[in-house]
Amino acid sequence: MARMAFIPQSEYTLHGVRSSGPGGQNVNKVSTKVELRWPLGASRFFTDEEKERLRIKLKNRLTARDELVITADNTRSQAQNRALAVERLHDLVRAALAVPKKRRPTKPTAAMRERRLRQKKITSERKRRRRTVEPGE
Repeated sequence: MARMAFIPQSEYTLHGVRSSGPGGQNVNKVSTKVELRWPLGASRFFTDEEKERLRIKLKNRLTARDELVITADNTRSQAQNRALAVERLHDLVRAALAVPKKRRPTKPTAAMRERRLRQKKITSERKRRRRTVEPGE
């Protein structure tokens, strides 16, 4: 994972597409929205284990063709949207390949155990007092 500074541009394709939503005079002339397609299976940049981990983590974002599709239409500039799409790709891959830290089990301290037992005793006594009193008790 440390070797992944960036995914080479030869691995993915970028296309300018028409952006959705209301527009002005440029809406039908300019393709500012950018669509990035990265075929995960064809990637030679990652090992098979890393690809499998990516498939598991990004399964909801992959197409039937095993492609990751990212769109960016945040700005009115295609160049900025291209940079944004590539940045999103890197962020997604980096997050998917991050290995979570293992939890190290800890033992409760003596004071903590004592506090817990004291609290249990108080609760038990409180509930005992709520019971109806039987004749002869």
